[in-house]
Amino acid sequence: MMPRIEAVVFDLDDTLYSERQYALGGFGAVARAFADRLGDPAVSLSRMSELLDTPNRPRVFDALLDELRITDRNDLLVRMIATYRAHAPSIALFEGVEQLLTELRARFRLGLLTDGRSEGQWAKIDALALRNRFDVIVVTADLGPGFGKPSPRPFELISARLQVASTHTAYVADNPAKDFIAPNALGWTTIQVRRSGGLYADQPPAPGGAPHLIIESVDRLRDWLRAT
Repeated sequence: MMPRIEAVVFDLDDTLYSERQYALGGFGAVARAFADRLGDPAVSLSRMSELLDTPNRPRVFDALLDELRITDRNDLLVRMIATYRAHAPSIALFEGVEQLLTELRARFRLGLLTDGRSEGQWAKIDALALRNRFDVIVVTADLGPGFGKPSPRPFELISARLQVASTHTAYVADNPAKDFIAPNALGWTTIQVRRSGGLYADQPPAPGGAPHLIIESVDRLRDWLRAT
């Protein structure tokens, strides 16, 4: 029998909105800003979009510059990364998420716990108008080096701030390679959102990182919570 849930904590990227949408916006900003080096912005944007779905995902800009045979790249690469990070996010919540958060707020304590650069994550949070939708928000970069997932520290911190025991808390996220290791160890209930086309939909779980439940959209969370 599953424990009674009193708090629901969400991941951000690819859980509440499409991380692909954010990445494509950043790629577009880079393509336009460096058209003199990269060529036609539409062509370079298309290629970066393709590279996002290859093993080159962590090094899209490097891979693009390799293909274009641009060797004098150090300063260029730094400026491309800076442009990507500084772009204004044009993103939207997945369908049904806004209504779901409104419904859950009436019944549960709600938290948001996300990895990533502080400035970038808060820019996404503001673009999605999420600050007032959660009781507690933790961006792990704000805690200092070494506290990103799978560190247990941000989970312990948000649990304390929500004032709900770990055994009565659920974490909803998308990446089983890192998202569920710490909350599993702490006794949380873990739920993976595995959408078709999600960047980490096919990612195998890390040791100790398999979720307790897999759903295809956060909207299905409503049915599960009603049954607990």
